[in-house]
Amino acid sequence: MTDESLLQLFTEQGYKAASARVITERETGRSRGFGFVELGQGDDASKAIGEFNGLNIEGRALQVNEARPQESRGGGDRSGGGRGFSGGRSERGGRRHY
Repeated sequence: MTDESLLQLFTEQGYKAASARVITERETGRSRGFGFVELGQGDDASKAIGEFNGLNIEGRALQVNEARPQESRGGGDRSGGGRGFSGGRSERGGRRHY
């Protein structure tokens, strides 16, 4: 599945998906088996989860749930140096990520 096909899946069902991203491995470019969809204002997240969770796509059952904040990977304090990456998966502008 590509970013575009994931976005199309949601938009074909009437959702105003703002973005879709399939997470890939850096080295190979192959899908890691998960992704995120950011729904637009007014979209019902609970309805989307119920509609898509368990749906068979390309021989695999989708597991759809609301994104959770990324867990800390440890590694101590990284303040200073300006090279940090937050990696957060927060809700921006009232939109939800899946």
